[in-house]
Amino acid sequence: MATVYKRGGKGKRGGRYYISYFDHRGQRVSRSARTTDKATAERIAAKLEADAALRRDGVIDPTLEGVSKESQRTIESHLADYEAKLRAADRTEKHVRYTRQFVEWICTFAGFGVVADITADGVHRYAQNLRDQGRSSRTIQSHLNAIKSFTKWLVEHHKLPRDPLAGVRTPNPDTDRRLERRTLLPSEWPLLRAATKAGPVRYGMMGTDRVLLYATAIQTGLRSNELRNLRQSKCFLNSNPPYITCKAGTTKNRREARQYIEARLARELRKYAASRSAKAPLFDLPHETNLARALRDDLEAARKAWLKDVEDDASETARRNESDFLKATNHAGEYFDFHSLRHTCGAWLAMAGEHPKVIQTVMRHSSITLTMDTYGHLFPGQEADAANRFSEMLNDSCEREAGDEQGVVGQQSAAHLQRAGFGLGLSDAIECDGQVTDDGAIKTPNSQPCVELGDSVRHRAEGDASSGGGTRTHRRNIFGAKDVTEIGKIKWRKMRRTRCIQRRK
Repeated sequence: MATVYKRGGKGKRGGRYYISYFDHRGQRVSRSARTTDKATAERIAAKLEADAALRRDGVIDPTLEGVSKESQRTIESHLADYEAKLRAADRTEKHVRYTRQFVEWICTFAGFGVVADITADGVHRYAQNLRDQGRSSRTIQSHLNAIKSFTKWLVEHHKLPRDPLAGVRTPNPDTDRRLERRTLLPSEWPLLRAATKAGPVRYGMMGTDRVLLYATAIQTGLRSNELRNLRQSKCFLNSNPPYITCKAGTTKNRREARQYIEARLARELRKYAASRSAKAPLFDLPHETNLARALRDDLEAARKAWLKDVEDDASETARRNESDFLKATNHAGEYFDFHSLRHTCGAWLAMAGEHPKVIQTVMRHSSITLTMDTYGHLFPGQEADAANRFSEMLNDSCEREAGDEQGVVGQQSAAHLQRAGFGLGLSDAIECDGQVTDDGAIKTPNSQPCVELGDSVRHRAEGDASSGGGTRTHRRNIFGAKDVTEIGKIKWRKMRRTRCIQRRK
């Protein structure tokens, strides 16, 4: 039975009553009644005891009751727990900061106070507001993904009975891409390298340092943050072949990366890093915004030098001014930033004809689908080869039809029939080593005519004692009039006729 009492002894007056009772697990529980009236405290105690009995009997589900209590907690308190979960999962500081910020913006706009208030309608209104402001589909997608991952976590940890945003669909960023990255052309790199090397100090980096940075980014495909955390102790420049490693904590996919570089770049990096501490960063990079600005300034300097080379030729100067060569933004609207150097790494590998799996490994893509979607259009000669193969098949089909109309089999070339084949596995010629009978048929050792059609049939017969044990060899082409028996001709024509009838049907 539940008991009602006051703390401090019987003589204590005033103060609140406390209730002691056994819960559904059989444990003794004490809690405040939050009242100074004994009758009210007794009614509360009876209610608590009755609820405990209902839970023991299975009428009330304790798990659902706990979910109901959690759903009435404030979003801010749940966000603190969710942030701790993201940090425990080793997410980057940038990802944790943006995820919390996006969730707070959505909840403030829609007026969500507790997690039970989160609805799909409020999130849709927020997404429409972003679209009205002219924000891109990728931006809207990132905001919606943040709160969708938050509500999914709430359901998985029994803080919500169901996911209210399960039916919310994020927009496809490919339909409204505001930023298409530009690839550095192979012919642009020598000019950019020369202009950067001769250029001034930009945002704390000398021109020679920037050249090494750009070359390393192109050859390894490392991102700016990965290059920022690169240490000299992780550069194995004396090995054969030389390579660079990035710790798992500094890469985007949180896995250790090993990127190989050419020997010439390894020698230049070895000289550059000789005076630096092993624990110090290999490159002293400015802020990521200034890093992109420095690269675009170097690109502009290279274009000016390229235009200056033909300033005495008016027509060539006009032509080069119209070109987007070495421009930060080309005619297609593609934009050049520091991440474009990583994009250049994959593009150059594709243009060089490397296998897609090799490019996937170098770029550290999670799937081959991502590699093909990004660089598939750059693989050389694929469309032209496909068109040539179609032409060959169409021409061969016409020739086969013409041969069927005329009924000429023996005069067709062996090579053409091998291509046509029709699943028979014909070879250019069938070689039979054996004896020739009086009627011209080739005879095998068991005195059976050689009429088999296969890839390469060779019959060997041992000579008798009178022939000195030698082997007589006769090579016959089955498509020549003198080389096939009448039985072989009949079987061959019957086979051809059956195939033609089946194909026409």
